[in-house]
Amino acid sequence: MTEATGRAPVAHIAVVDDDEAARTSLVRLLDADGYRASGFATGPDFLAAAAAEPFACAVLDLRMPGQTGLELQRALLARGLPVPVLFLSAFGTIPETVRAMRDGALDFLEKPVRPEALLAGVRRAVAGGDSRLDATRRRAAASARVATLSPREREVMVAVARGRLNKQIAAELGITLRTVKFHRARVMEKTGAASVPELVRLLDDAREGGDVA
Repeated sequence: MTEATGRAPVAHIAVVDDDEAARTSLVRLLDADGYRASGFATGPDFLAAAAAEPFACAVLDLRMPGQTGLELQRALLARGLPVPVLFLSAFGTIPETVRAMRDGALDFLEKPVRPEALLAGVRRAVAGGDSRLDATRRRAAASARVATLSPREREVMVAVARGRLNKQIAAELGITLRTVKFHRARVMEKTGAASVPELVRLLDDAREGGDVA
């Protein structure tokens, strides 16, 4: 859907299963429920598509020749593609289930999957994906603001976030109190933080993004 219609875009769901009949059936089920579903016979085919456009959710078969569902899930994580994952399998084991959930899978459904169970799982995945996307955008914005700081300003920012007083920061960094005050003012100005608590939240978001040690 376009913004001109005033409607939210239709969630794009991937179904990755080497069984053509099962794949086609799931795609039709999702399409009928109002999603835009695309089927993929192999993990590499889906990875290529996921690199080009975002998917709201991926329904993965656990046992596939070549790249398994678990391997595909790890490949998504390694490539920084935060696609919510649901697993389907007729032969799932407890260790595989545990491993999938630890890697962020939202659910593990047994084949043949009940249509209502699959649709409920997809709805949860899409809703959760929106929240994760917001968090990703927040972390990216925080990282961009922190990136404007000089190395010394970063040191002062971290010290302030730890609750250090200006005198303590000056002693720890071996600089004058006046210099600390100058850098502190610059940190608040560049990051747009209006208070120390806001600066702490900004720093936490940037750390989650991997930009601050």
